[in-house]
Amino acid sequence: MRTKSRTKSAVLLIAALAGLAACAAPDEKAADPADVQQAAAVTINDGPDQQRIVPAKVDAAAALLPEAIKQKGSLTIGVGAAGAGFAPLAFTATDNKTLIGSEPDIAVAVAGILGLEPDLQNTSWENLFIGLDSGKYDVGASNITVTEERKQKYDFATYRKDELAFEAKKGSGLKVTGPADVAGKKVAVGSGTNQEKILVEWSEEAVKQGLPKVDIKYYQTNQATYLALGSGQIDLYLGPNPTSAYHVAKAGETEIVGTYSGAGSTLQGKIALTTKKGSGLVEAYKAALDELVKSGDYQKILDRWNLANESVGTPEINPPGLPIEGK
Repeated sequence: MRTKSRTKSAVLLIAALAGLAACAAPDEKAADPADVQQAAAVTINDGPDQQRIVPAKVDAAAALLPEAIKQKGSLTIGVGAAGAGFAPLAFTATDNKTLIGSEPDIAVAVAGILGLEPDLQNTSWENLFIGLDSGKYDVGASNITVTEERKQKYDFATYRKDELAFEAKKGSGLKVTGPADVAGKKVAVGSGTNQEKILVEWSEEAVKQGLPKVDIKYYQTNQATYLALGSGQIDLYLGPNPTSAYHVAKAGETEIVGTYSGAGSTLQGKIALTTKKGSGLVEAYKAALDELVKSGDYQKILDRWNLANESVGTPEINPPGLPIEGK
């Protein structure tokens, strides 16, 4: 999915991302915190000089491109981050104009493998899909979650997990793997978000197990949430994993103590490069992503944005997506 944020203040950047998530169910087991790769020592570069990884062309992958794209020689990349953006995925650098983040990094690296010049175009979320429909953009790289409804119009090549995260004060000793771990805890969540739905369901499950309900807390901003977390007024914050990963790296005062799929109890949500259905491009994107994984550059890109725990391992074309509501 996607959200919005800003760069000058880590707090403001984080605050705008509170809506990034998808549905899940209370019986799904969250990832073991021991397996969640913590990287609090990561120093995120918010400056315009990114020194992006640009791999050399791989002929076998480039050969899969439609002839029209080969002739054009460039890859027009749509990123729906106009305005504040959404750190650490796609946002404006400290010069207030350069588009940076993990999403542009992945797309630029894919372009390199395909032997194409990357043409990054920052637009609104709505206009991103209009541009994909019209052929203005060859690919959307903007934290787009695979859904069954979107698969009716678009093809997908996956490159990240769609994850939520439980964030705690560093050294708390907390680990979250299921409802029992949040029973009786004070947990902050954004009102009206999918993560709120999850937390309410987990609280109900805890009560069924004879445990105390979750003491759910709401704050107007993420700044207030993190102040409460730091002061011990709350035990945990449940929000989008990229938001928490960015805050962990920038502030160094908290840690991720559990992650949870954004797609529900039976499905791991996936983020994907997106192209108009039938454009003939998705196979080339998949091949380029495979090359990124094989070379190790894929992991380097995720590592530099503190998103190692969202690695998919093996990219896929059009995997099962979030179900159409009501079906």
